[in-house]
Amino acid sequence: MTKKLIAPEQGPKPVGPYSPGVVANGFLFVSGQIPLDPSTGRLVTDSFEIQVRQTLENLKSVIEAAGSTLQDVVKVTIFLDDMENFGELNAIYAEYFDESKPARATMQVARLPKDVAVEIEAIAVVNHP
Repeated sequence: MTKKLIAPEQGPKPVGPYSPGVVANGFLFVSGQIPLDPSTGRLVTDSFEIQVRQTLENLKSVIEAAGSTLQDVVKVTIFLDDMENFGELNAIYAEYFDESKPARATMQVARLPKDVAVEIEAIAVVNHP
């Protein structure tokens, strides 16, 4: 098995010793993305909506750096610090995954990296070598 590490030039830098994405056996595994502004490296701490949008944009940048699109995503896992935000999350998420509707799990956790409100990871199909 060969694997290729994916780190978008315009994406946020990892907050630990991991790759933003790894391609292996035709799949892209995207590490959990949080609402980091890639241009400043700072957390986006505005409203929950803005945090979710930034997190999804970061996810999208890793997927596109691997040559795929959001339509190629087959599984998403979402971690929330408060399940009360589930409805708002769904409304924003639907804008990004309107047609493809990948499999998904969403859970509330006690704490996320840097005390953010949301973290999202994904698995996508890669349609090239």
